Amino acid sequence: MNLKELIYEIDKISPGNRDLTVNETVFHNANGYIGVRSNFEEGYPEGYDTIRGSYINGFYDIAEMSQAEKLYGLVEEKQTMLNVADTQTILLYVEGEIFSMFEGTVLSSKRWLDMEKGVSGRSIHWRSPSGKEIEITITRMTSFYQLSLFTIEYKVKALNFKGQIRFESYHNGKVDNYSNENDPRVAKESGQYLIPGQFKVEEGASYLTSHTSKSGLSVCTGVAHRLSKEYEAVITHNEENHYVVSNIEMCLEQKEEISLIKYTIFSDSIRHPSVEDHAMEELEKALSHPISYYYEAQKEYLLEFWSNCMLFIEGDDDLNEAVNYNMYQLIQSVGKDEYCNITAKGLSGEGYEGHYFWDTEMYIEPFFNLTEPDITKNLISFRYNTLKQARENARLLGHTKGALYPWRTIMGVECSGYFPSGTAGYHINGDIAYSIISYYLATKDLNFIANKGAEIIFETARLWMDVGNYRDGTFRINEVTGPDEYTCMVNNNYYTNVSAQYNLRWAFKFYNLLEAAGQLQAAARIGITEKEVNEFKLAADAMYLPYDSELGINPQDDSFLDKKLWDLENTPKENFPLLLHYHPLHLYRHQVCKQADTVLAHFIFEDAQSLEVIRNSFSYYEKVTTHDSSLSTCIFSIMASKLGLEEKAYDYFGDSAKLDLFNTHKNTKDGIHTANMGGNYMAIVYGFAGLRIKESGLYFAPAIPKQWEGYKFQIRYEDSLIRVEVDSNKSAFTMVRGTKKTVHVYGEEYMLVDEFTVMCKHLAAYLV
Repeated sequence: MNLKELIYEIDKISPGNRDLTVNETVFHNANGYIGVRSNFEEGYPEGYDTIRGSYINGFYDIAEMSQAEKLYGLVEEKQTMLNVADTQTILLYVEGEIFSMFEGTVLSSKRWLDMEKGVSGRSIHWRSPSGKEIEITITRMTSFYQLSLFTIEYKVKALNFKGQIRFESYHNGKVDNYSNENDPRVAKESGQYLIPGQFKVEEGASYLTSHTSKSGLSVCTGVAHRLSKEYEAVITHNEENHYVVSNIEMCLEQKEEISLIKYTIFSDSIRHPSVEDHAMEELEKALSHPISYYYEAQKEYLLEFWSNCMLFIEGDDDLNEAVNYNMYQLIQSVGKDEYCNITAKGLSGEGYEGHYFWDTEMYIEPFFNLTEPDITKNLISFRYNTLKQARENARLLGHTKGALYPWRTIMGVECSGYFPSGTAGYHINGDIAYSIISYYLATKDLNFIANKGAEIIFETARLWMDVGNYRDGTFRINEVTGPDEYTCMVNNNYYTNVSAQYNLRWAFKFYNLLEAAGQLQAAARIGITEKEVNEFKLAADAMYLPYDSELGINPQDDSFLDKKLWDLENTPKENFPLLLHYHPLHLYRHQVCKQADTVLAHFIFEDAQSLEVIRNSFSYYEKVTTHDSSLSTCIFSIMASKLGLEEKAYDYFGDSAKLDLFNTHKNTKDGIHTANMGGNYMAIVYGFAGLRIKESGLYFAPAIPKQWEGYKFQIRYEDSLIRVEVDSNKSAFTMVRGTKKTVHVYGEEYMLVDEFTVMCKHLAAYLV
């Protein structure tokens, strides 16, 4: 099988079959601007679960979030991503009999995703109740070439009859969001967010415009059809329910195949002042080319993408397929402009209501730094564009200076109603600062730092100076929550403190780098002085990092080791994830971790501690971590690789790689886990290959799981594209293009000009 083509055979569909909603996610189409779930065009009978949705990245409305206690500064409203329109629906009638996967006889059926062509589809051989047989092939695409465009190509072939075919194609602007009151990972209520507005039919195309109820935004969708033979079409509008139906009829000869192409355009007022005018322009542009033109443009876009991020595992086809699927979902999900970011579920579903988290900076940007750094610039630019709101958020929380980014957001304002595990996650500032520094180390793009990055770095550094304080000669940060959401509101969370230290040190470094380059405009804009950045460095050098000499570990925070250990071994399996079965306070009083916290800190800030402390900490936290978060196992895999624990690294990696394809967390129906997908990539490149990017160059310490024959990947670094190939005997490094680079392998320095080879070492022996 082509390892960039995912095929799923459907042999049986039953009521409540979870595969329906899971596959709506797995086979969805997206391009970073729009996302469309892979619902059956013809729909499902009543009683079948479905999440029918189409989304625009960054498009939102405001929903109330009432607090039981009206305390100052608590969030009482949130932004929520909207299901903006349903243009998927196409009903097919064969001589008056409606096609359905649930009626007649499905003789064969499969769903597929071609990740080199950038399309997904369904193929069905169906016999109607009266015995008429047809073949249906449906191909879907969200265009990377024209981001506003979604297409459905619907082919029908008459096998054993001659007769009439009729399509009913719907354009529905009155839609609802999905809700589940029993799951905190999705919205618990579904309001009427979109208010129907204008309707227009012009030259056979329909346009529906709607307005949000509170956020003041507008969206317009335009739909047009093209058929491979002459046809008659009647367009009707249901004003009350804000939908349009195009009835398209023709006659088919036996063995004849026809093709209906449905073009949908999405336009929103965040990006365009007149959504209807823009939709009309975009639809005219789309119709000016045949569908083959867009298929070819899609292939060309992805050819460059796969070249930049080429990654191949030899000897394990299943894992190779899963890894390539994960990378494909990242390029589908990530925003392609400064008006949006990447949501926790991409554009595949409504989990976490389309909010942006720290996931972007710590799990996803590392992938794009090495493959598509211009996308990283867009993601950082989004944070720059919402810096004003981050400053306002800091003032709301009592800070007199600096900026504090929200825990979860769409347009820059905090959306977390439960502040102990949300707003208190001050480490988001350190995460965003870390991402900017990582971008600089990978690209050396000082101009971007001068124009946008430095201002964020300076303002987040100011925040640490305001939230922290000196005690006994050390700088401390109290009452915050680290990445582990099972331990909240603590003093001196190790991850938070060490990320603040890194932020403060680089604020000092960037000030001096920019001063030497004559590019201190960011400092001038916000009044940063040399005296202030010197104070940043003093605080960083005095930062208190919790350490327990008896255990030889960094405690997660000041009080973590004082708590009772959770008995994970005797906790019933059905009680995981713990957050759905135990009160937060009960969790907070125990030593139990939802996800990597200190272990994550030891990965990204590895130079802050000795290898022995990192080893001890890994061993300790491994025993108390549930991995209830999808952000966890990939990090444990990376750290197991660093420590030479190759079997553990492989086991953790496999759990991470197959999370969505195998629905291991039982919530893929709500959307993919984008951060885990980025972490899965890191588990190979930063884990097994041991990549680190430092001021002094590239560092590698390659290892290979015994289950594999080899693996290879390509990364972009500064002006170069570098290929790394690892097997059980050697590691080969090749300069695909670019200028010579300093590369360190197992601690030895090499100059990469064309290529060189290093014999592989067993990491456990190397680390000794």
